[in-house]
Amino acid sequence: MPKIKIVTDSSCTMEVSEREKLGIHIVPLSVMIDNVVMSDDDSLSGEAFMQLMYKAKSLPKTSQPAIGVFADLYDKLAEDGSEIISIHMSEALSGTVSAARQAAQLCKASVTVIDSEFTDQSLSFQVIQAAQLALEGASKAEILDAVEAVKRQSQLFIGVSSLDNLVKGGRVSRVVGVLSNLFNVKVVMEFVNNELVIQAKGRGMKTFNKWFDELKIEIQKLQNVHPIKKIGISHADGAELANYFKEALQALYPEMHIPVLHTNPIIATHTGKGAFAIMFYTE
Repeated sequence: MPKIKIVTDSSCTMEVSEREKLGIHIVPLSVMIDNVVMSDDDSLSGEAFMQLMYKAKSLPKTSQPAIGVFADLYDKLAEDGSEIISIHMSEALSGTVSAARQAAQLCKASVTVIDSEFTDQSLSFQVIQAAQLALEGASKAEILDAVEAVKRQSQLFIGVSSLDNLVKGGRVSRVVGVLSNLFNVKVVMEFVNNELVIQAKGRGMKTFNKWFDELKIEIQKLQNVHPIKKIGISHADGAELANYFKEALQALYPEMHIPVLHTNPIIATHTGKGAFAIMFYTE
């Protein structure tokens, strides 16, 4: 049976140790700050990017990987006869998955491309599941079924302190009308069916705290029907709030590893300073 290798893109936020242990291959997007193009790889940390973004004259611009970059990687990984499963951020957020699909048609390798319909650690949930099963020798069909199950049972919530970056990047066109006069409010949205849907909005940190209290209640209700398998928390220069969320969730799940990670430059560009995301998936 041919070996299966897993590829994703740099919007996939995960612990480096996990990525290396599972042999996951990352194709970096790029980000342009004041006409300087940088690769979104290990040389550009989320923390360092935030400092560059604060000093930039205009909002950084992100770009998907070139088709040729995908094709070259696919062919290289397939030299030993391996098949490839390539899992990427939602097509609603980026053309990355489309570039991967085009590359899969051009290269000689056997490549299956998946739109995760998520990003950040929600994307990593699918990628990690696929990589773990691949190492265990699971078939491609088994891996694809498992990835689909994780996707189906995932939820991703995003909190932003300002909509400025999302509006400038054209990511919240459907909510601008609702919040046109309230750009300075705190907003929590759920990314569902490839759209950002408002869950809570208001002035001050009490908006986040009230929403989080309600989320904890919903999570506890879920536990009786669909137990939570994994939780991830990401932030954009907002470690204090993210760690507060972790402490509360860790009390509910003392045995679970809940990573708190700075999000990647691709996501931070659009969310801006102080944003957070809480993601989980259930059985």
